[in-house]
Amino acid sequence: MHLILTGATGLVGSSVLDAMLGNAAISKISILSRSPVRMAEDSKDPRVNVIRHKDFESYNSDVLNQLKDADGCVWALGTSQNNVSKEQYEKITKDFTLAAAKAFSTIKPPSAPFRFIHVSGEGATQNPGRFSPIFARVKGETESLLGKLSEENPHFRVDSVRPAFVDSAEHQAIKPYLPSAGLAETVMKAGVALIAPGIRCFYKSMHSPTQHLGPFLTDMAMGRYEAKLQGPGVFKLGGGFVVENVGMRRILGI
Repeated sequence: MHLILTGATGLVGSSVLDAMLGNAAISKISILSRSPVRMAEDSKDPRVNVIRHKDFESYNSDVLNQLKDADGCVWALGTSQNNVSKEQYEKITKDFTLAAAKAFSTIKPPSAPFRFIHVSGEGATQNPGRFSPIFARVKGETESLLGKLSEENPHFRVDSVRPAFVDSAEHQAIKPYLPSAGLAETVMKAGVALIAPGIRCFYKSMHSPTQHLGPFLTDMAMGRYEAKLQGPGVFKLGGGFVVENVGMRRILGI
């Protein structure tokens, strides 16, 4: 099985890459990245092809040829709304994702559906209120547009997964590869570290440990949870599903 990954140098993407490298059923891993991917380099895994890609709104024939016959994608590319302007956040979160989904919908013969797994976030909503934050509105709109695209193309399946508190504390394999934080992020992480023990112990519905999240997203791209998607924490949206954090934890039994 051939899978595509984006965001491989970030927290969620690192957990997915670690899972993909450990999955013998995956025959090829195509990583789209602006920068080198150190985990991929260190792995020396011949299945990995890092494609240096600068414009995530455009996919030329050379790039698409390298992705030819891919079976699925984990789209983990993203950023915090605190790091960029509103316009930049919308471009990265919505425009990049939709451009890729439309491009990838053309690369696989219709013998089996291509699975595009969109990493969204807990709090995303299709019904924003007056005080809904930017990320909730933009991610919710992106989910809806992807669901519509999937509905229009039955051979291109899009599911959105909404992690909550993404926690790498127990995931030793990815720690050397996590991006260093700037001053603002360091301060924010210090605050998160204070509440993290409480989330792990008393608010588990919001806990997304990366050692489980990475394999879950990988297995979603491989179509392994189809029979378990019906149930609490999962709802239909267009041609695919939205899996909330509680739904992921239910499916995994954690």
